[in-house]
Amino acid sequence: MAKRKLGEVLARRGQISDETLSKAILEQKSKLVHLGEILYESSTVEKDALVAAISEVTGVEYIDCTTVRPDPAALALLPAKLAQQFSVLPLRFESRKLVIVMAEPQDLATINHIAFSAGCQIAPRFGFKAEITKAIFRHYEMATPLVPGLPEVEAPTAPVDGIEFLSNSKRVSNVEAMRELQAELLNRTTPAVQEASLIITEAIRIGASDIHIEPLAGETIVRLRVDGILQEMKRIPRELHLGLVSRVKILCDMDIAERRVPQDGRFTVKLNARHMDVRVSTLPTQFGEKIVMRLLDGKAGTRTFAQLGLPARVQAQFSELLALPQGMVLVTGPTGSGKSSTLCAAMISVQKPSLNIVTVEDPVEYEIPGVNQVNIHNKAGMTFASALRSILRQDPNIIMVGEIRDFETAEIAMKATQTGHLVLSTLHTNGAAESVIRLLDLGVAGYLIAASLTGVMAQRLVRTLCNCAQKRHVSLELAKHMVEAGIATPPKNVKMPVGCDECAQTGYRGRVGLYELLVMQESLREAVRSTSQVNQLRSLARACGMKTLREDGLDKVLEGVTTLDEVLRVVPKELETAVACEGCGYSLISAYRFCPNCGARCREQLDGISDYGAAVADEIVS
Repeated sequence: MAKRKLGEVLARRGQISDETLSKAILEQKSKLVHLGEILYESSTVEKDALVAAISEVTGVEYIDCTTVRPDPAALALLPAKLAQQFSVLPLRFESRKLVIVMAEPQDLATINHIAFSAGCQIAPRFGFKAEITKAIFRHYEMATPLVPGLPEVEAPTAPVDGIEFLSNSKRVSNVEAMRELQAELLNRTTPAVQEASLIITEAIRIGASDIHIEPLAGETIVRLRVDGILQEMKRIPRELHLGLVSRVKILCDMDIAERRVPQDGRFTVKLNARHMDVRVSTLPTQFGEKIVMRLLDGKAGTRTFAQLGLPARVQAQFSELLALPQGMVLVTGPTGSGKSSTLCAAMISVQKPSLNIVTVEDPVEYEIPGVNQVNIHNKAGMTFASALRSILRQDPNIIMVGEIRDFETAEIAMKATQTGHLVLSTLHTNGAAESVIRLLDLGVAGYLIAASLTGVMAQRLVRTLCNCAQKRHVSLELAKHMVEAGIATPPKNVKMPVGCDECAQTGYRGRVGLYELLVMQESLREAVRSTSQVNQLRSLARACGMKTLREDGLDKVLEGVTTLDEVLRVVPKELETAVACEGCGYSLISAYRFCPNCGARCREQLDGISDYGAAVADEIVS
């Protein structure tokens, strides 16, 4: 049986004309409230007739909150902040059930939430929201502490202007919940709504990439990841945590009553003229649900290679790889190393009307005009492998695969290069040479890798120095560290972080990439066919002119872009692509004058080292 609608019932009863109903529906859409509330406030329909129609639609008894007197025991069972947050008035107990009055008695999510908080079963009744709100203030005495023993929580007073939440869900229930949230935000009456808005607004303002909301025993801590480093933003009362989590869940179409298992979702924030895509993940912890929100700026995917920090030499070589008619180009690195931004810049650099570019991502992070972007949907059977098969029938010139995770995807992508396609993708490996080993571990044949792979870009992100940085004299200790890291000739002076208001006293502002580009040449292809030793591939790549992540980072230290500490933080020593000793093949760094394995003198490492650098190196070796 089809669900009856309020407007249809009123029209059938002759209580409202079709024209009046159409106007009310248009007004309802613009005011973000329910149709019953519009008709009630405008007195278009007599209250008794409206109540009768709503009761027929919902099958729930109406309670007039203007005259009702709630049982004090029922009021004490539900915190006032929660009652105000969900527009719910506890009324009395009937057959061991708590009778509550609510504007949407069919909202099972809210009913489950209230049942969980009150610790008993719920019997919902219907009431108009305006009447419920007034009754909550009247019976809870909102001017004083609301529940005995519960500390008063002040609502944030700072205005949040220009922010709007947009749902990515097509479900009517979630769209309605989003409208309610937006209406409450505009009224600024609910602390949880206002707190969520303030946190997101501040995170966007300072350029944070992630928001962490972490419950503790007595309070909730909010931390922001700025330039790759987590820093504390604020601490909020424990009483606000449940409401804050519920509001975030509503935004991204999660089940607010389910707190036992992790959930994932997403929504969009419009702050003034700026759109941010927000990915949300929840995790049950000892003291409640932890929430992490990742903020993705659509404009971040429109940066050029120069803005990303690619050295001119690497930029030229990478552009040559992208100009090839076929082959595979991989971008590797850990999560959060900027791989997606690099691939977006790559596609923008080659995009032109004569090319058909198709991407398959999980999910689409940055929208690129003129590029056909496909979302993965594993539950529907839309995997990387299946999507890639379909894309090959779409006459593409360039294919971008979000990530190679398994043998099937890797094999299809490799074979696509053999049929005249340029394939771009990512891998999670530590370096460029390790990517070849990773493909071998997935089960891809060495001959197929050698024939298909054209280049691998490994990258990391380091924080860049703020404008407040000052040049300081290089101490002997710092010079030792520089030589150990690979700077054979430490400079006399180097830029160091200071700290100011613009960088929040950290000394750093923004990030730049470190890059390691391996271009496949014939000697490397032969090695891939015959070996799976990563050290051999590294040494051969170095001999072919590859500059390592560490070396690119050290160049940026000498240029005053970042600091040595930052480079060592993201590129540990074990990831350094070393030069092999001529005598025994042991991996060396440029600070070594003698091989620690066989004792052979490393003459090539001494070329170009100044007396100052050699003296420091001698002191380290001794």
